[in-house]
Amino acid sequence: MAFEISSEQEMIRLMARDFAKKELEPKAAEWDRHGIFPLEAVKKMGDVGLLGMMVPPEMGGSGAGAVAYSLALQEIAYACASSAVTMSVANLSTEPLLKFGTKEQKEKWLTGLAAGSLLGAFALTEPGAGSDPGSMTTTAVLKKDKYILNGSKVFITHGQQADLINLIARTGQEKGSRGLSAFLVEKGTPGFKIGTKEEKLGLRASNTVELIFEDCEIPAANLLGNPGEGFKVAMLALDSGRIGIASQAVGIARACLDEAVSYTKERRQFGKTINSFQAIQFMIADAATQIEAASWLTLAAADRKDRGVKFTKEASMAKLFASEAANAISYMALQVHGGYGYTKDYKVERLFRDARATTIYEGTSEIQRIVIAREIIKE
Repeated sequence: MAFEISSEQEMIRLMARDFAKKELEPKAAEWDRHGIFPLEAVKKMGDVGLLGMMVPPEMGGSGAGAVAYSLALQEIAYACASSAVTMSVANLSTEPLLKFGTKEQKEKWLTGLAAGSLLGAFALTEPGAGSDPGSMTTTAVLKKDKYILNGSKVFITHGQQADLINLIARTGQEKGSRGLSAFLVEKGTPGFKIGTKEEKLGLRASNTVELIFEDCEIPAANLLGNPGEGFKVAMLALDSGRIGIASQAVGIARACLDEAVSYTKERRQFGKTINSFQAIQFMIADAATQIEAASWLTLAAADRKDRGVKFTKEASMAKLFASEAANAISYMALQVHGGYGYTKDYKVERLFRDARATTIYEGTSEIQRIVIAREIIKE
């Protein structure tokens, strides 16, 4: 893989960096401490074009593409990983609608989602169906011109604030992933309510909730794509989502490294700054190398997506490597800070907690290895 970041992509990265420094960084610690979802900041992300980066301009988006999206998301994650999750899922929620949506569905929702006046979420995971979507039990039964939804979804990012839910439910009798279909469910629909709000270790400014559907009626016109295409819709979203999580992990890792390096220039032991110690230098060198590798794996996957080439394997590789690297580097950064890193006075404590989720959501590291191996064997 060989490509250069264009001047336009670099401009978008710098814009995102400036936005993150002004709008996110000063408040990120407070949002995390009190579990505040930064709705106004999210709306501002929409205003500057960060929530519809895959959507063409004629449909209300910026049409910046996956490479620009990855670069921008890294900058957002550097300042506030919780806001990066929101940005990632918001962009992810536009793609199924863009690819599978009817003209009427796009006109009704896509422009608002891309501009940030509407916030989209994606609902796949259930209490008994995480890595195995084929064991899903949420149902959608067609009755005349309506679908009746029953079931629940868990760990739904900003589900409480979302205006539109991309929902995967079972419509057929086939076992496994067959018989799944995709739907669009609007906030406020009777029979649709918010359940438990999760109290999480990290990413505390990203609201995560349970969604409950009890005889929830939606128009048959809210079917996304054809009946039985739900698994296809989900896999499209997950492939794209993995580029997002890899980008988030790179941003977190870079923040960890910068915090560690800055601290080593100030902390003195045995009469000199600790960055003069070889053990510390080795930690810094290893972390910087891992970040560079993670970044290029992520951009390689994003570049394939922009070129319309299959990127399932590359997205999983990027997500696996970047998330594992972020966890290792956050550990290193906290270790370098010693006892101070274990307190909430230093940013590395929050980064350490935020990094942990990156190896879990959008498919665990173990699932990524299965995906990668299967793709290699097929090739």
